[in-house]
Amino acid sequence: MHNSQTVTASESDLELSFDPLDWQQLELLAQLTPAQRVLLGMQVALRPQAQAFARAALRGTLKRRFPELSQSELNMKVLAHLTPLRGYKP
Repeated sequence: MHNSQTVTASESDLELSFDPLDWQQLELLAQLTPAQRVLLGMQVALRPQAQAFARAALRGTLKRRFPELSQSELNMKVLAHLTPLRGYKP
């Protein structure tokens, strides 16, 4: 028989701290479209896992919207969505 112990911490034991908010940065981000925010996040992200997660999330969204497309067609849509067009200023 295996005994398991549950460890719980009271709220007073947890010490949470957050960086101060940059309101100007938040206002600039709010002006971006969702696609622009994803692109910015992928450019800023230093971890490949963040980029892979964003691509997978977009691929899943596109798969729900376009269930008739093949995997390669979905990948092309992801690439087209995440690749900025030269000379295009929205």
